[in-house]
Amino acid sequence: MSTSKITIFRARRILTMNPARPEATHVAVREGRILGVGSLEELKGWGAHDLDDSFADKVLMPGFVEGHSHAAEGTFWRYTYLGRFDRMDPGGKVWPGATSIDEVVARLQEEERKLASADEPLSGWGLDPIYYGDRRVVRADFDRISTKRPIGVMHASGHIFNVNSRALELAGLLRPGVNHPGVTLGDDGLPTGELKGPEAMTLVGKHIGFDREALANDEPGLRRFARLCVRQGVTTATDLANLLPDDAVSMMQRVTGEAQFPVRIVSFRRFQALPPEQAVEIALGLKKQATDRLRLGAIKLFVDGSIQGFSARLRWPGYYNGAPNGLWYTPPETIAQLYRLALQKDVLVHSHTNGDQATEMALDCLDGALRDQPAPDHRFTLQHCQLADAAQFRRMSRLGMCANLFPNHHFYWGDQHYETTVGPERATRMNACATALASGVPLAIHSDAPVTPLGPLFTAWCAVNRLTASGRVLGTSERISVADALHTITLGAAWTLKLDGELGSIEVGKRADFAVLEDDPLEIAPEKLKDVRIWGTVQAGRLFPAAGA
Repeated sequence: MSTSKITIFRARRILTMNPARPEATHVAVREGRILGVGSLEELKGWGAHDLDDSFADKVLMPGFVEGHSHAAEGTFWRYTYLGRFDRMDPGGKVWPGATSIDEVVARLQEEERKLASADEPLSGWGLDPIYYGDRRVVRADFDRISTKRPIGVMHASGHIFNVNSRALELAGLLRPGVNHPGVTLGDDGLPTGELKGPEAMTLVGKHIGFDREALANDEPGLRRFARLCVRQGVTTATDLANLLPDDAVSMMQRVTGEAQFPVRIVSFRRFQALPPEQAVEIALGLKKQATDRLRLGAIKLFVDGSIQGFSARLRWPGYYNGAPNGLWYTPPETIAQLYRLALQKDVLVHSHTNGDQATEMALDCLDGALRDQPAPDHRFTLQHCQLADAAQFRRMSRLGMCANLFPNHHFYWGDQHYETTVGPERATRMNACATALASGVPLAIHSDAPVTPLGPLFTAWCAVNRLTASGRVLGTSERISVADALHTITLGAAWTLKLDGELGSIEVGKRADFAVLEDDPLEIAPEKLKDVRIWGTVQAGRLFPAAGA
């Protein structure tokens, strides 16, 4: 028997997510792994141990697994927050939401006065004009702040920039004759300053402080992201779409390898401006560099854009307000080729599809790829797939696909979806968690932080209650139970990452990763699930209180 130190933690209640032993009062940990779960008498059989009563009045759950987030949630706090809702930063400060376009401009004007250099970019994030009526933000709005310094703001969705005239000038776009589906033109024939999709956004990104390669190597941002994870009970989080240049990988290996780094990062290589063959080879090379707390070797594909940004691809009858259909980010022949190669080389691919037309394309491409290259346990996952209907979920099940749905949309954009983007009928079945489960689709749910704030229990609350910000209920038939919701943010999310053998439940042999809760999510009223207080986390047996994050 090993002589390594054994610690037995006592808790008020342990919710294991293991049906063979769903509850317990004690868990034994050795060498960062779970030695056993049960009563104290049962666990004493492992030998000499220390009994730790730190959690005697608390509830333990498996550490939450955020299956779709971005480390940029930490990075973006270097910029000016311009979202509609109040939001807490990694240090615990709550920043108020902006209630109008004029307030957005005023906040940027205030930040602009703090800049020393006359040509330093002014950057913001979290904007979404859909909250402010039919009018879009245009370059003239930001020209009120400055026409000499470049100004750029990323929308909450991450799929759109708004910039001023100077930023357009630097990108060579402030001229007539620009013909690009992602560059919106005004009545004067010039770009309005709204740029949609990765191609158009890349043209201005480096001029406004949003260079993707540079941001990938943001060490302070990664550390801030880890602090947010501890505050929300997250012990494993995805960084789902990183270009992963060599210097960023080296930085992430070093930082995550530190003795007190509190979270496991699962970083996916973004599929962008690469042939599929090269993308798969890069993924295979990254997989060899993976460590316990930095998992590498998977690919993130984008098929379309954002529903509230009107860049998602919708099937007939399209957008409720008559807006033109959205953008294709990747052509079908490229998707099909990537899927075939990834299946052949056993590389995991997660695909962003917001609109149901984009979901249909991804399903068609995978169907064809699987005929050429059968793979019984590929776990390719559709991320968001917010408008998928019952037939599409049944097809996902037949193809062996997973779904990671986005119920936070009910709260943050549900009223706008009901009234503007997709209309009442489709809004009430968006993010159809109950249908996915009934269809046998392995299910996770997510925040897509920084699109919405990191917080798995809030996401679970959204899936259970399906309430909008105004209090409207969007589709009672798609509500799921608290127990099912807790599964989606633990073992369900771990399954989509092919980590269910290590994470997602509290049982012998798995990583000693726990979310430590002050309240019991199975005893609190379902409508209060988002209010469960979080003490912090245990990650690989190491304690991380949220108060110290």
